Amino acid sequence: MNECSWVKRPFSFLGSWRPFPVYELISYIVMYASVPMLAYGIQIYNSEIMRLIVFTILALYSGFFAALIWNDLTDIDIDKVVHPARPTAAGRISFRKFFGIALVFSASTFIFALLVSVWCLILVGVAALFVTFHNKYLKKVIKLPAYSEIFTPIQWVVVAIFGFLAIWTALPQNSSIEFSLPLFGSISTNAVALQHMILLVLFTYFADNAHDLPEGIHDVEGDRTLGVRTYATSFGERTAAKISFAMFFISGILGILLFTQTILSFVFLIPFLVLWVYILSWSYKLVRAPPHQMKALGTTVGKKGYDYFLMSYNLIFLDILVQLLRYHFW
Repeated sequence: MNECSWVKRPFSFLGSWRPFPVYELISYIVMYASVPMLAYGIQIYNSEIMRLIVFTILALYSGFFAALIWNDLTDIDIDKVVHPARPTAAGRISFRKFFGIALVFSASTFIFALLVSVWCLILVGVAALFVTFHNKYLKKVIKLPAYSEIFTPIQWVVVAIFGFLAIWTALPQNSSIEFSLPLFGSISTNAVALQHMILLVLFTYFADNAHDLPEGIHDVEGDRTLGVRTYATSFGERTAAKISFAMFFISGILGILLFTQTILSFVFLIPFLVLWVYILSWSYKLVRAPPHQMKALGTTVGKKGYDYFLMSYNLIFLDILVQLLRYHFW
């Protein structure tokens, strides 16, 4: 009985902390697997590539929860205004206990990243330091307009870089670009693979930022009170909605470029275009909404935009999986 409670405890904590939909939790697994699969390409999958994919999933999943928990810890004052029901803001979990949970997830992230490669460990370490200082100090101190939301997608950009870096350092393919340091090993890649990673990084940045801006419209009063610089607090809600629409539009162009420049097929492209048109229609509604409806609609568009972001990665995974099944069995 005691042993069973220890198994259930993490899941009961996650369920009481934030109500994650099941499809979302599954989508993260698929998302984290999709990037090394895209970088590796359509070829025979052996135990080594499977090991890398599993450790990549574990590292990034741990990092996802670590980032959310650290964000809740550093944003308690903001959440008391805009998200008072969250356990930290409502005082349902002690700061000390939450801090300990954050340390556990952070340690898991670093361990699994190291099991992929030293370079992946360095990547998550640098990202963790930046996100920590960004959340705790920089977004409240730096006077640059919209500073907070300009750098918010960094933790998702790490996902795109991590998967490619895992392949380039642990399973290097054809390489014309090589960089190495004693004790750290080498990074071996080529110009085409580098272009693919840059496209995915740009898509990730614009798709994630596009959904953040509508949520910033919903939180504008709390952010303005606490001096947090978002697009909404810096330029107004209407302008933030227009910038969000532009980012959704750019993300769609980048998604099409991913199809034309990488191994992705119509299995990715056709449903992606449907998703893109769908989110653009909702984003346009936000642009045209009367002022008194913008905050409520901002929450809806933000959630739908996040689903668009996640589902795009899931389509990458599905496309490559279908191609791999054909390659191996047909």
